[in-house]
Amino acid sequence: MNNQSPKGTRIAKVLSRAGIASRREAEKLILVGRVKVNGEILISPAFNVLDSDIILVDDNPIAKPDGERLWCFHKPVGAVTTAKDDKNRKTIYYYFPSYLPRVMPVGRLDLNSEGLLLLTNSGELKRKRELPSSELSRIYRVRVKGRPKEISLDLLRSGISIDQESFRPMKISVDRQQGANAWLTIELKEGKNREIRRAIGELGMQVNRLIRIEY
Repeated sequence: MNNQSPKGTRIAKVLSRAGIASRREAEKLILVGRVKVNGEILISPAFNVLDSDIILVDDNPIAKPDGERLWCFHKPVGAVTTAKDDKNRKTIYYYFPSYLPRVMPVGRLDLNSEGLLLLTNSGELKRKRELPSSELSRIYRVRVKGRPKEISLDLLRSGISIDQESFRPMKISVDRQQGANAWLTIELKEGKNREIRRAIGELGMQVNRLIRIEY
C-alpha cells in the first residue's frame, strides 16, 4: 500500500500515541510488514492516516490514542533511565505498576542520581520539553564533599567550559555546611550529561548525593 491522502497524521505518530511503540520502533514495524491500513499491508512509514482509517498491528486493531498525560516519579538511586539495559541493571520501568500505559521519560537522571523524573505518554510533549529552547528549569539539592567558596561558585554562575564543552550559567546557593559536606541548591536550564557532577568536579569537589526536586 503506497497511496495516501496528503491530509491526516503520519502513521508512526499515530502508533506512538496509541502506545504501540516509539516513532522509530513503529517505522520498523511498518518496514517488516506488520502494519495494515484498511486491510492492506503498509510498505512505507511515509504515510498519513485519517481518523476513519482502520489500523492493525499484527492483525490486531490499535487502541484509540489516549490524551496527553504527564506523571511524576521519584527515581531511586541505582535505576537506569531506559527501557532496557545491556548490563541487566534495574531500569525505571521495574518500579512502574502494570496498569500504567506506555510512558517515556522526559530527559534523564543518571544512575547515581535520584528524585523527580517526568514521564509522558506523548512523544511530542517529550520532544518539546527536552529542547533547549523550552528553557525548562530544573532544580536540584546537591550534597558535595568539601567547603565551597563563593568565589569558586561564581565560575559556575557565570558559565564554564569543560573539555571544550560550554555549560550555561547556573543559579547556586549554599544552604548549609554539615561537617565535611555542604548542601547546595542548583538550578539549571540545560541539563547536559552529568553536568552538575562535572562542574562541581572542576572546582575540586565531589558530588556524593544529587536529588532533583523541581521542574
